[in-house]
Amino acid sequence: MEQKVLMPSDRPKLSRWLPLSLQHVFAMFGATILVPILTGLSTSTALFTAGTGTLIYILVTKAKVPAFLGSSFAFIPPLIAISKTYGVEYAMGGAICAGIFYCIVACIIRIVGKNWISRAFPPVVIGSVIIVIGLSLAPSAINSAMYVNGEYSLVSLSISVFTLVVAIIATNFFKNFFNTLSILFGLVCGYLFVLILGFFFKSYDIIDFSVVKEAKWIGLPFLRVDDAGNYFWMAPKFNFVAILTFVIVSISTICEHLGDTLTTSTVVGKDFTKDPGLHRTLCGDGFATAWAAIWGGPPNTTYGENIGVMAITKVYSVWVIGGAACIAVLLSFCPKFGALIQTIPNPVLGGICMLLYGLIASSGLRAIVENGVDYKEKRNLTITSVILVIGIGGGLLQFKISENFTFTLAGVALATVVGIVLNLVLPKKSH
Repeated sequence: MEQKVLMPSDRPKLSRWLPLSLQHVFAMFGATILVPILTGLSTSTALFTAGTGTLIYILVTKAKVPAFLGSSFAFIPPLIAISKTYGVEYAMGGAICAGIFYCIVACIIRIVGKNWISRAFPPVVIGSVIIVIGLSLAPSAINSAMYVNGEYSLVSLSISVFTLVVAIIATNFFKNFFNTLSILFGLVCGYLFVLILGFFFKSYDIIDFSVVKEAKWIGLPFLRVDDAGNYFWMAPKFNFVAILTFVIVSISTICEHLGDTLTTSTVVGKDFTKDPGLHRTLCGDGFATAWAAIWGGPPNTTYGENIGVMAITKVYSVWVIGGAACIAVLLSFCPKFGALIQTIPNPVLGGICMLLYGLIASSGLRAIVENGVDYKEKRNLTITSVILVIGIGGGLLQFKISENFTFTLAGVALATVVGIVLNLVLPKKSH
């Protein structure tokens, strides 16, 4: 029987609607919860802001583009760096400004068109920056996989290797829809592996369920809870360094957004860069990112995993995507569910991240290859070389502006700035 195609405006029958939406929830779930786990944010808040952010995106794009928005991996380095240096509140302030920057770029695109993006930020720069984003996170993956409190652990290594092997098998051998669940499958299997080992060997009993027992069944995902059990809102704060860092990193995510929108257009068979227009899709992404940060969630981005589900199922209905968003919001109101996610052991996360961070870096490499970047040109070789060394090596630009303020630009943000400058000043042909 031929599979029925559902276009963006089509609404399926309820008997099909729920399972179709659940597929998208499964596809986005692993990546969406992994970002807050790695950055110290709330998984419940991430689910809430992913769901509500997707609904905002649907509203802004006039319900014409079937895209699910979830936690962005590109913002992991600035989230960790700014939170550690200044506090989580300043990271959220920077993320809000990144969302506003999206909207500013969207306005420029509305006025002058989109061709200037590829000229200002060519694949050699963006691809190299994406490689840096992935590889700059590699030390944290190894640390989680092999070390406990700074000491090498064979127990931790065995758990992470098992998780990594399962994730690799799932990524390479699962077919169709199940391939989009490879990260989630690896997390679940790694978690079960720890539970089984903990049952037989005391040294492997590293999961503490006390936090799950103490958590309530129903709670507000967009508010934090203090030690006394009182809810409070963590107000974002702003400083120049946090804002600049997030805005610079958002340059690469804007290009990623363009790529996802073009891919979605190809899959669905409609040019969404014209109707409703790239300015609307980018603006929707920007509003969703700013909205997420207001409530303490990680910045959002359009998810390739869900594009993959649409390509397989031939269901492009915005109603289905909206249903998945509503399910994510409902899940976010169960703190006990969020607490269970937080019990995932570090070695399991380490094993997943060894693959995941490499996949991020590889996607940057793929962008370079697919766009035919010619490394026989010395300018391309120079740009990539400098970006990689500054970004992965932890390059730092720092100078004191006043007694109370020191300007700092480091890692991915600094590498992006240097790459953009080199692209502008180096001649197109080097000899």
